Amino acid sequence: MPVLRETEFTGEIVWLGHVPAGQSIRASGVREMSLGFAGAAGERHEGVNRSSCVRMKNLYPQGTEIRNVRQLSVLSEDEMQATAAEMGLDALDPSYLGVSILLRGIPDFTHVPPSSRLQGPDGVTITVDMENRPCVIPGREVEADLPGHGAAFKPAAKGRRGVTAWVERPGVLKLGDRLKLFVPDQRAWAP
Repeated sequence: MPVLRETEFTGEIVWLGHVPAGQSIRASGVREMSLGFAGAAGERHEGVNRSSCVRMKNLYPQGTEIRNVRQLSVLSEDEMQATAAEMGLDALDPSYLGVSILLRGIPDFTHVPPSSRLQGPDGVTITVDMENRPCVIPGREVEADLPGHGAAFKPAAKGRRGVTAWVERPGVLKLGDRLKLFVPDQRAWAP
């Protein structure tokens, strides 16, 4: 029996972003993205391993070398639109948020189970780590271009910031590709 169950849901890639190495998370739109085991070459979040950050402080001292399960930032177009509306904006540019992959078609995307897989047409497969909690960094990018709206990002994005993910099988993603969603075939945790 499979450990991962194919769902009826697919997500269409409507935007791909490249976040250059450096301090900013601002992404540039690209038409295709080649993914290796370390993620996308030359990106801010590239690497098989990474230094632990403040998110992991209850497990490790900051700077401890750990596996990189945050190679990609994957968001839902519908959830991003809801965030924009709550911020009082007609739309929100995915480049401000450091988006790697923006999908359309998977409901409640931010809450797909950890260890779910998204598989592309050529077999490229990414594994969902977990929900990407909102922080102030994207708000700074919004504020730079849309003064007066940056502080609204973090509360507006709560529960709809997407997920972080890592590359399980390398390959190429292109605009318009459809990613199949597979979820763990297990019951919800009930201690």
